[in-house]
Formats: sequence, C-alpha cells, structure tokens
Amino acid sequence: MFRRPCALLAAVVALCAVGSARAAAGVVSHVQVLSDKVPDVSSLAAWKRAFIRDDMTDRQKAMACWKTVVTFQHQDDPPAEYLQNEDLVLDAIKMFNVYGYSLCSVAASHVQTLARYVGLEARGWTIRGHVVPEVFYDRGWHMLDASLIDYFPTDDGSEASVADIEAAVKDWLDKNPGFRANDAKLRAFQQENGWSGWRRGPRLLAACPFYDAGGWWPAGTHGWYATMQEYDGSTLFPYSSGFSQGYEVNLQLRPGERLTRNWSNRGLQINGGAGPGCLKLVTGHDNLRYTPKYGDLAPGRVGNGDLTWDVPLDARLADVALSADNVTSGAAGAAVKDAAQPGSFVLRLPSSYVYLRGELACAAVMAAGGAVAVDFSDNQGLDWKPVTEWTASGAQTLDLTKLVLRRYDYRLRFTLRGAGTALSGLRISHVVQHSQRPLPALDQGPNRITFSSARQEGTISLEGSTNPANRGKQVLWTDFHPVLSHCAGESFRPAGNGSVTFPVSTPGDMTHLRTSCFYRARDAKDTWEVQVSFDAGQTFQTLGKMHGPGVHLTAFTPDVTPPPGTRAALVRWVGSERNTAAVFNFRIDADYAEPHGAFAPVKVTYRWTEDGQAKEDGHVARSVQETYNIDCAGKPTMTSISEELAP
Repeated sequence: MFRRPCALLAAVVALCAVGSARAAAGVVSHVQVLSDKVPDVSSLAAWKRAFIRDDMTDRQKAMACWKTVVTFQHQDDPPAEYLQNEDLVLDAIKMFNVYGYSLCSVAASHVQTLARYVGLEARGWTIRGHVVPEVFYDRGWHMLDASLIDYFPTDDGSEASVADIEAAVKDWLDKNPGFRANDAKLRAFQQENGWSGWRRGPRLLAACPFYDAGGWWPAGTHGWYATMQEYDGSTLFPYSSGFSQGYEVNLQLRPGERLTRNWSNRGLQINGGAGPGCLKLVTGHDNLRYTPKYGDLAPGRVGNGDLTWDVPLDARLADVALSADNVTSGAAGAAVKDAAQPGSFVLRLPSSYVYLRGELACAAVMAAGGAVAVDFSDNQGLDWKPVTEWTASGAQTLDLTKLVLRRYDYRLRFTLRGAGTALSGLRISHVVQHSQRPLPALDQGPNRITFSSARQEGTISLEGSTNPANRGKQVLWTDFHPVLSHCAGESFRPAGNGSVTFPVSTPGDMTHLRTSCFYRARDAKDTWEVQVSFDAGQTFQTLGKMHGPGVHLTAFTPDVTPPPGTRAALVRWVGSERNTAAVFNFRIDADYAEPHGAFAPVKVTYRWTEDGQAKEDGHVARSVQETYNIDCAGKPTMTSISEELAP
C-alpha cells in the first residue's frame, strides 16, 4: 500500500539524485495496451468497433448491447460516486473500466446507452423490485435484462416484451391465486420434484434457456420464484436512470510516472466498509460462476491499482508542470528563483481510474523564515484549498486521501518562499480502483498484444453533483462557477426561461468539445438547448435541442471542433419551463492538444503465473503503434500490467 515513514525517508534520500537529462516528452497520452483475448471498451467508439458490424441487423445490434453489459458488469451492491443521478455510476464506459459491478437500474441504463449510441430506440421499466430495459427492433419492443442475464424467447423466435412476460405471469397467477406475492410458496413450488417444479409454471418462463436445471439465473442470486413476483403486474411504470456519456480511458504517462493495474485487490473499494460481494469472489465460482462463459480471463472482478509519480524537479519541470512561476529547477530540485517574491508550480494529476487513496512525500530545504505551502483544487483550478505549510527542513509526508477520494482529476500548487527554499524527491502515490474484467489479459498459447499512443491529447471534464447534500463528498455543479440567469440557485432549473453557463478552459488548444445530460421536460413545451461560444460569449452556436414530454430523458451532443487556437469556451444550457424542466446530471468534455505532449518509448511489463511459477514479459514500444506476441505454455493466472516511460 504505502510505505512507513522510515521507508519514505529512505526513498526521499534516494530520489534526491534525480538526473537532469531532458525528456523527449512532457507527457505521452492515450497509452493503450490491448490483448486479442479481450474486447476494447475504452470508449464508446472503441466499443462500437469491437462489437458492432455494418452488416448487422437491428436485432443483432441489440443483442451485442445486451451481451456487452452482461460481460463487463456484474449484479452486486453498486459503487457510489455521489456525482450522477441517485449517486450511482451511470456512464457505461466508466462502469465497464472502473468498477465492473452495479445493480439492475444501472445495467438497464447502460443497455439503453449502447442501444441509442448505435441508433436503436430504447427505454426502461420499473417492475416489482426490479428495473429492466427494452429495445425496439423488428417492429416491436423486446426486454433484454443484462443484470440478471436473461431474455425470454417467444414461439415466433423473437424476444418477449415486458408486456408479454407480465401477461404470461399474470395469466398463471390468475389461475393459481394462492401463489400471488407469496415468496415462500413460490420458492417451494420451484423446488418441487427435484427442483423441476418451476417448469410447470408459465410456458414462456419454462422455455427460457437462461434458467439452470433448478430454475436459477446464471449468477445464482435470483431464481424463478423472483421472476414470478417481479412480473406479477403489481408494479409497472416507465423509468430510465439518467445515463451519462463522456468518460473515456486515457492513460497518460509523464517522466517518472508508473501505472500498475493489478488482477487483484487489497480489499479497497470506493464505498468503504465490506464492499460488494464480488470484492472477494473468484471468477468461475459462486456468483461469478457464469463469467467464463462470456470470456472472463481475470481471476476476480475488483482491482486495486497503483499510480505513482516521481516528479522530475529538474530541467524537465517546465514540461511536466501545468505552470511554473519564479522557480528554478535542476539536479538539486526546485527552488525559488527570486527570493524577493514567492515561487510556485502547479501539477495536474488526472487519472482514468477513480482515486481511493493518495500520499505525497518529499524533502524540503528551508532557511530561516522559509516556507513551502501546498494547496489543492478539484474544480480545474478555479478555487484552491490550503492543505499544509512546511517551515522546517527534512522529509515531509502528506496524506491526500480525504481530498482525492472519488476524484479522477485534481491539482496541487506548491508555493515556495524565502531564499534557499527548495523541494526535491517529490513522490505522489495513489491507490486507484479499476475493474479486472477489461484489462488486456493473456490466455494459454499465443497472445497478440497491440500497443498504441496515437493521440497526444488530454481532456478537461466538468461534472458536478446537482444534489447540495453531496457537498464534502463530491464536487458540486456550482463549484465550476456557472453563471445563472433566471435559474434557481441550488438546482439546475429555469424560472420560466433561464440559462446556466459554464466556463471551460484547457491548457492547450482545444480539439473537441462534447456534452451529455440527464434532464426532465415534463410538458411538451418544456425545452432545453445546449449552446457553445468560442468567442467569449459574443456569439453562441446550438449543439443540441432537447424536448419533452418526458420525466427521465437523456441527451448527448457529438464532438464539435472549435476554431484553431481556442483555449476557452462557454457552454450553456438554455431552458424554457411550462411545467417542470430540470437537469439532474451533466458532463462537459473538452479535449485539447497537450502543450508538451509527444510520443516517447513506453515500457510495458506483464506479470503472471503458470503452474505456480512467476512469469514476466517486458516490452519497450518504440513507435506509436506496434504489435508483439506473448506465448503462455500453460494456463496463466494474471498478476499485473505496468506502463511507464522507458529509461
């Protein structure tokens, strides 16, 4: 996990000897390592390339959406980021890569996300104790439940709708009224005749191929008895959890930075406490017994990774820092240049995986009256929170966990005061959470590995909770300094006609901008419009229009390309309310060219075991795209994969 203080002091002493050779790149972006054994789900576009073909029918596309969610999301207690609607994680690509487990309403929203992304109509239903999606194809609606892993084939070879399933269940219960809402009696009926009693229930259910011989769904958490209660018709109303879009995996490496993703965990997960059941489960056993059928090569589901950065406080500091003012850097570290005024530098720490823990260690040198202050920002540098101030020389450590928990991006500002004040041996360490399932695992025999780093771009994302109760747990939407016009101060809601405008700025020239939001437009005349200005508000162009009527609606705008040289934009939602217009969660993503971004060789290290013997493969990728092979004589058990810039 983290070193003890004595070990940290030894590490600091060793790090003080950082070399002064200038790196070829300040940051290498979109580092990706793929195995031919695991589909790429690092973005919606990547997912589409991996799962969707142009010659597919709409039914085949819908099935690919269902299978994707089954493959990369396990039914379990959900992770809570306190960021999106209902505090759940409603971005499908984020869910697949960061967590890999959640509950039914989330899985339903992700089936809808993927279906709509490929042009299919989709919706959600709340039934009794469960939420399921439907996708429209072949002139009808079809229920495709990816959380409990089922759908119901009909006599005509299609898949039943929610209405079809409820009609079948209701008809049987009408004929057998003693079973209605009687959990114990339904369970006993399922077990009759050696666990085959359930086959005497509704014919539509009896013909479903996803029940096992005893009437249990693939994960073994629910059975026939549950289906008979879920679809009994007592509860049925349309409900779509507000899916979000915008997250993409973008592994970025700077000199001295290393990311290790582990096919294991240390019992750490975002919710704290005992966590989901799959935290301790083994693939192929217990509730994960079904996952090998869907290509799961990981030994488990939840991963704890390590992201560590030995910050080069030498001549490379100007290339890796977001900004540096009145600071000189060299072999001895970073120091104040002109002692008459403070010197400072800002580091940005983005991650594709959610931060669980953080720690900082360094060595400080201070003359009389000198000081080093550390400030923290989790709203893209719009505001700064004082963290600590050191006034004595020696090894310093700082626990960042309470600040970085649940974050994907933050900034640290170091302010040095006084003649002779300097920092050296700066190490920033994190534990992150990631899913084991989409990692590029190996299998027995030859494995084709593809490395790429084609886009030298970063992304600035604005996403904040719209629930004021989440302050202290998460960034709020108001933390991004929106300008409100005729909108309520604590909610994203217009008073008649109103707007909310967010400023967006990027460290380099902006290359793309996109938005996503989950909204309400209850009346047919309730509307929202997303607009953007690239000229400081002089003119706005419309990115998308959103209409009612609807209680739970989601919209996203595809990438728009800003004018060359753009580093600032204004994004605004303009609402017109007749009944109820509101935005429940939103996301703005602005891609930009990294000012010091360039490709540099990347070292990729795989570790695994075969028959109990440790194995390792180290490969240095020297071009932006290349392939190589790793051969496994036996069945591998994956351990870790690490990426770092090559020495």
